[in-house]
This record gives sequence, C-alpha cells and structure tokens, in this order.
Amino acid sequence: MISHLFLQHYWWMIISLLAGILVFLMFVQGGQSMIFTLPLNDGQRRLLVNAFGRKWEFTFTTLVTFGGAFFASFPLFYSASFGGAYWVWIAILFSFIVQAVAYEYRTKPANVYGQRTFDIFLFINGTLGPFLIGTAVATFFTGSAFSLNEMNQVRWANGWHGLEALVSGRNLSLGLAVLFLSRVNGLLYIINSVGETDLVERSRKKLLMNSLTFLVFFLFFLVTLLLSGGFAVAGSGEVSMEKFKYLHNLFGMPLVLILFLAGVVGVLFGIGASLFSPARNGIWFTGTGSILAVIGLFLIAGFNNTAFYPSSTDLNSSLTIQNASSSLFTLKTMMFVSFLVPVVLAYIWFAWKAINRNRITEEELRGEGHVY
Repeated sequence: MISHLFLQHYWWMIISLLAGILVFLMFVQGGQSMIFTLPLNDGQRRLLVNAFGRKWEFTFTTLVTFGGAFFASFPLFYSASFGGAYWVWIAILFSFIVQAVAYEYRTKPANVYGQRTFDIFLFINGTLGPFLIGTAVATFFTGSAFSLNEMNQVRWANGWHGLEALVSGRNLSLGLAVLFLSRVNGLLYIINSVGETDLVERSRKKLLMNSLTFLVFFLFFLVTLLLSGGFAVAGSGEVSMEKFKYLHNLFGMPLVLILFLAGVVGVLFGIGASLFSPARNGIWFTGTGSILAVIGLFLIAGFNNTAFYPSSTDLNSSLTIQNASSSLFTLKTMMFVSFLVPVVLAYIWFAWKAINRNRITEEELRGEGHVY
C-alpha cells in the first residue's frame, strides 16, 4: 500500500530533479546574456544565436514541465506564491515570452524592428530569467511575507508582492549565482559545440572571470544558509525556527550530502578541465554537477521536517510537503504518469545528439534553410 507521505516525498524528489535539469538547461540563457559582449562581429553573433537557438525549446519545455508538475503536486504553493508574489512570477514569464518572440522573428524578412531589438529581447531573457528564478528559489530558505487564513486564502504583508525578495542579500546572492552558473555553462557549451576557433578562444578567456564570480556568490549563499536558522516542522505541524537547520539537514541525510558534494565537485572539475586543458567536454561535468547540486538544495529545503515555502510573517502559515500537497488519489495517479519521465529524457538526449552531430560553423549556417 503506497502511503500519502511516501508520494509526497516522491513528488518532491521529482520536482527537485526537474529543477536541476532546468538550471542546467539555462545555459541557453547564459549564452544569450553575452550576446553583446562575446561575439566580435555580426557573423559571430549569428553563430552564437543559432548555437543556443537550437536548444532554447528544451529549456522552455522543461520550465513548463517543472511548473506544471510543481503546481499539480503541491497546489497550495501555486495559490500562495502566484496569488501573492505575482510580480516576480510575471517578470519571469515576461522574460521567457520575449525570448520566444525573439527567436521567432529575429531574421524574418518583414522584421521592421531590426535584429538588434530582438537581440535585446534575448539579452533580457538571458539575464532576468536565471537571476529571478534563483532569487525566487532563495525564498524557500529565507521566507516570504505571506499568511493564510482558515480557507487557505493568501494575504501578502506588503504591497511589493514578491519584489521585496530583491532587497535581501541572501536572495540576491543565489539569484546572481544562478545567473553566473548559466553563463559558465553557456561558455562551456560554446567550447563544446561551436567550430569557430576565435569564438571558442574568447569563451575560454571569459570563463575564468565568470567562474570566479559564480563561486563568490554561491559560497556566500551556501555559508550564510548553513550558519542561519531554518524553518523546522514539529510532529504536530507547528513551525518554529531552529538554529543551523539546513546544516542539520545535510548531515542528517548523508545521501543528500554526498549528492550535493558530488555536484559541487562536478561543477569545479568541468570548469578546471576547460580552463587548464584543451578539453571541450567540460559542459558535461558542470551540467551533471549543476543538476546534482540543485537536487541537493531542494531536498534540504523540503525533507527532514522542513518548511519548503516558509512564511516570515506567520510561521504557521508556512508550507510543507505534507500540508501543501495534492490528495492521495491525485499524487498516485500522477505517479504513473511520471514513469514517462525517462522516455522524455531519452528523447531529449537523442534529439540533442542529432542536433549536435557536428560543431556549428558560419559555413554551415550559410547552407541552412532556417536560421535564427
């Protein structure tokens, strides 16, 4: 007999996996954020846009899948977050809408706005998308200013409706860490998949500074997270602050600790291999490492009797995987649908391999029927 508690933990693990894949696939956004600084000329810019344009739909689809799975399995999070912190989510959705518009119309013959307008759209998505998603996820650890009444109707404590997250140093540090991680992965993707030597060498040169910037913000967030208090849930469901809660979660779940450390090592190894050797496969180490590290962070946010969406104004309005989840019937039905996830991952892998069979070059683009 499958219990409700088991399914709640099962779906949090699925959400964590999708979040990790999404963060890795945001290398597309990372590449777009360098559209005005990395290429030296229009030819290289065209090459950059098409290199990432071939993958942008993977990221977009994963974002939709992540959001849909999250809101279907934990609908109270949907109502509390979207019903309260809606300005942040609107900004995130807007950044991804302009990305889709840019790729669709950038090279259309009837483009009256000019390519630069759509390049700006790609830059907006490349910077705002990862940064705002990272900032929003940081509130899983720092809390949000909401409360729920007996009918689970959300009330926000201020008129900023989520934008107040942008004045927290810890939230900003994770947002900037996700942004620069996406830039690092974007540079490594160029090194792996682009056949233009000059663009590849420029990417290697930019890799060091972007990697160091990522590490500064990531370490700041990680150290402050492990040394801060967290939102612990008692057996009765009462939420209280506990010193070093997330540090306790890491050491209280050894497998999660190993998973997280393996992710960090993978990211560092991929960066080092690309900086100090002519290797082109660093993206696979940093990509795998990104996925594992994000899974680890999500698990310590939701497992071990922890509130994954805490309220900073009313502790007992905080959401946990127990009080925010769908019914037993819904989660069980969805579990069978989740068995298709490996099929989807296999499709992405084979499609990826087919697209990346040869490194993209300017000569190849000149012979293409469709370019972005």
